[in-house]
Amino acid sequence: MSSRLFDLTDEVAVVIGGTGVLGGALAQGLAGAGATVAVLGRNAERGEARVAAITKAGGKGRFVTADAMSRDSLRAARDQVEAELGPVSILLNAAGGNDPKVTVTSERAVEQIALEDWRASFDLNIVGGVLLPCQEFGPGMVSRGRGSIINIASVAAHLPLSRVMAYSAAKAAVLNLTRFLAREWASKGVRVNSITPGFFPAEQNRALLFNKDGSPTARTQAILGHSPMGRVGRSEELIGAAVLLASEKASSFITGTDICVDGGFLAQTI
Repeated sequence: MSSRLFDLTDEVAVVIGGTGVLGGALAQGLAGAGATVAVLGRNAERGEARVAAITKAGGKGRFVTADAMSRDSLRAARDQVEAELGPVSILLNAAGGNDPKVTVTSERAVEQIALEDWRASFDLNIVGGVLLPCQEFGPGMVSRGRGSIINIASVAAHLPLSRVMAYSAAKAAVLNLTRFLAREWASKGVRVNSITPGFFPAEQNRALLFNKDGSPTARTQAILGHSPMGRVGRSEELIGAAVLLASEKASSFITGTDICVDGGFLAQTI
């Protein structure tokens, strides 16, 4: 029974931001559970490489070019996916990140963050990261009476982290919008949840976490000291939470919630 509980065979999943490290791992994980996965992103080379990895592992995938910041681009991608693969039943929103221009440092104080950079961070993480994809893919799920939407939050959404002020605030908005959409669509058969990753090395944070020689930065050492498991995460460690939330059988009564995959970071104070 357990294998059927987490079986995504016959499901069509869209992973926006699937060209990135974490999004790509999640795309591969959904494919490994049986879903046909559309990897959406702007970088065709990385997207095709991820699809090749999915296919090599015995899964089914397709790369579709899309810009999460453009509703027209998302609509065209949705139409292509549904024409070629079928109705979308799983949407995983993995686009987002922190822009160095809105990082507070010893050289740049809070009051020196430009308003346009602040807005760009919110556009990336909440508008393109959640709102526009949900506006384009959500109504189809509602009309069919079933579906799962999974958004990617951050530990910074729960406990504002030093330096990443705009990113923390934008990810807090992701949690709020996730719960709003869950309330809005629960009676329509569409579940909306989020995953909060802890510290996972990816493109946008690698320079903050590790020095050029691969050794942990002082910031990473502080993070590890605050983490009961004492290490950073591996991208594949997010897959279980995603498959759980994607599976209608396994999580049919789960909506509006957030699953933390953080090595205990949020569980510890001092």
